[in-house]
Amino acid sequence: MDRHLRRNLFFTSSLALLGGCASLEQCLADVQSAATVSVPGGWRSHDSRLRAGAPSENLAVWWRQFNDADLDALIVVAMDAAPDGRTARAKLRQARAARDLATANLWPSLGASAGATRSRVGSDSGGSGKSQTLYAAGFDASWEPSIFGGLRDAADAASADAASAEATLQSTYASLAAEVALEYVTLRASQQRLAIVRANVASQAETLQIAEWRELAGLVTRLDVEQARTNLEQTRATIPSLETARAAAEYRLAILTGRAPGSLRETLREARPLPVPPGEIAVGIPADTLRQRPDVRAAEFTLKAEIARTAESEAERYPSLTLGGSFGWQAFSASALGGSDTLVRSLAASLAGTLFDGGRISSRIAVQSAVQEQALVAYESSLLTALEDVENAMTAYANGRERVDARRKAATAAANAAELARIQYQAGAADFQNVLETERTLLTAQDNLASAEADVLSAVVQLYKALGGGWQATSALTDTNKS
Repeated sequence: MDRHLRRNLFFTSSLALLGGCASLEQCLADVQSAATVSVPGGWRSHDSRLRAGAPSENLAVWWRQFNDADLDALIVVAMDAAPDGRTARAKLRQARAARDLATANLWPSLGASAGATRSRVGSDSGGSGKSQTLYAAGFDASWEPSIFGGLRDAADAASADAASAEATLQSTYASLAAEVALEYVTLRASQQRLAIVRANVASQAETLQIAEWRELAGLVTRLDVEQARTNLEQTRATIPSLETARAAAEYRLAILTGRAPGSLRETLREARPLPVPPGEIAVGIPADTLRQRPDVRAAEFTLKAEIARTAESEAERYPSLTLGGSFGWQAFSASALGGSDTLVRSLAASLAGTLFDGGRISSRIAVQSAVQEQALVAYESSLLTALEDVENAMTAYANGRERVDARRKAATAAANAAELARIQYQAGAADFQNVLETERTLLTAQDNLASAEADVLSAVVQLYKALGGGWQATSALTDTNKS
């Protein structure tokens, strides 16, 4: 109840608060003070490879730490050609044009005109009259000064919208870099797992051949041969599903780089090992992350825009002043225009205000206050999401490292056991069931190791994205789109 009461009190007094602000920035700071999210001083997750120091400049181009030329090239192309990026750039241009339009409303307008009017004056008994032509030329000006800040607040809101669109574009770039990296890890992991399966197929084919030789020699029954063949075909049956996963990752990478599925087949056909993650990562403190995250800054700018619109709605309560003037000439012949006796000039001013509107202005203010509250809640949500993303990624990274160490030991032991079982079976010192079990265990252990290594890489990618890295490298692209 205290939390809801606090919110109600805040938004009940928001108009008075906005009226007392020295600037929009001060208003933003005052509104943010009502946020219920407290930023912790440090992270809860800990790992020896995660440093508490400030994130390095490598955060801007974090993927280069993987030392993978294919990944670097894919991300560069995606930044420029991905549909999501192109859409976000178009929205940024739209927001900047709207900002320029709102700013232009603060300035006077000046126009020029020239024309001629032909009229008939009087009539005689014959129905005829005198015709004459009036020539006119001149200039007209009008201006609505933002005395109570309505137009100025609208311009501030449009500027904040443009800043939010730019931050959204940066967030799109950061997401693109992470998505390309994740799909690339999936691709390379699928290739590695395919290589493991094919190596096991080759090994199990040798086991089948040994069983067949021993059957011919009368040392074993047909049962060993059929069991070996079953084991081999079951392993071979996993290849199509892995090929499907590999193809899906390849096709998704093509889409992310603005190409048709299948266009990267030759480029990515060669199987390569998974990239090696960096030895340690600087994660900084939560406050650093919130300053770096473009989605948090986009939410903040959106809140700023809604605060300005609330002030704009409040300005409707007050009168508006319009100034106008004209300067020109009027004459009954074009040659006379410009003479001092044809000079016409005027100056006008009008002050208009609403006396009664049935509560329309108050209702619009109430609507906008509710929109502002939603923007504040969205801002709070972006803070919580940012903190959650980092904690989840750090936890996944730390636990993933431990899992890889255990999986690697298990895979080594399984390989040794499989080799010993085959040698003993060939020498007639072991049951064939031991060979089958150790081969199945080896395949599972090796596949689990490859998956664990891919999971660690994915956690590293997610961590860099959560820390707010990736969008800074595209500043050159955003500069070229500035108006």
